[in-house]
Amino acid sequence: MTTNGDEAPASKYVTLISADGFEFVVLREATLISPTIKGMLRSPFAESKTGRCEFPEINADVLDKVVEYFLYWHKNVDKPNVPDMDIPPEICLQLLQAADFLGLDKQSS
Repeated sequence: MTTNGDEAPASKYVTLISADGFEFVVLREATLISPTIKGMLRSPFAESKTGRCEFPEINADVLDKVVEYFLYWHKNVDKPNVPDMDIPPEICLQLLQAADFLGLDKQSS
């Protein structure tokens, strides 16, 4: 675990907060697939000190699916023949927008 400056070691978990106020406690290591979240947590800003990242543009249904993806990716990153995740069609556009914002469209693995 790394430290944030002169503070205590960073927590193993971070909290992602949706536009509608839902909080998702997620394994820090799993969230670091997102360049946006990685930047937030490794910056001199409040997110790196508190371990809480707010996303006023992402609602809870979409952030829930993003968190599911983080954990799915973290669990299966080195496994062959991993089945696709189920994505509800009604959130596809919002999920694409969230993936773009979080930098997930730039991942090669």
